[in-house]
Amino acid sequence: MASTTLRIGIVEDDDQLRGDFARLVDEAGDMRCIAAFASAEEALAGLRGVNPDVMLVDINLPGMNGIELVRRMRAGLAPAQVLMLTTFDDTNSVFESLKAGANGYLLKRAALAELCAAVRDVAAGGAPMTSAIARKVVQYFGHRAPAPEVETLTDREREVLVALSRGQQYKEIADTLQISINTVRNYIRAIYDKLHVNTRLDAINKLGR
Repeated sequence: MASTTLRIGIVEDDDQLRGDFARLVDEAGDMRCIAAFASAEEALAGLRGVNPDVMLVDINLPGMNGIELVRRMRAGLAPAQVLMLTTFDDTNSVFESLKAGANGYLLKRAALAELCAAVRDVAAGGAPMTSAIARKVVQYFGHRAPAPEVETLTDREREVLVALSRGQQYKEIADTLQISINTVRNYIRAIYDKLHVNTRLDAINKLGR
């Protein structure tokens, strides 16, 4: 990121949770909460000019839900990376969020340290995603030939992309390929650049099947 301190926005209708998330972010040391909203409607009105690096967005918001908020953000409201927050591991809702343009998701019951790690991961270009969600992504795109840009990938970059399509996290990929997590991140940045994409979902789309 351009700044050493990550700028975080939060959209969560539960007052206590919203406050807890904001405090956690502010206490992390390398990030700070710059905006917190109780609804998607508040976020739409308040996000312009705020420019967060990462948005934490509750899927099940009252009124407009988090999925529609992400869809509107991707239509030009805000270029932030988006990490969806959900109470349950609801595969369909999470998948719809990814289709709308979210970069990953996290269960609200996750450990506090895990939330901060997920924020950093998303900010660095990662995409927290379980294998069940990754399978739905592959099924959604169906059986198609890879996009021509995939031919520009090196063998190792293609290995990393296939691992992403299987829902593997950075550490899993690093362990499998016996490389460092930072090297995995570098490969993913190169993959995104060559495929002209910004998210894991878009990269998997290019991979085809």
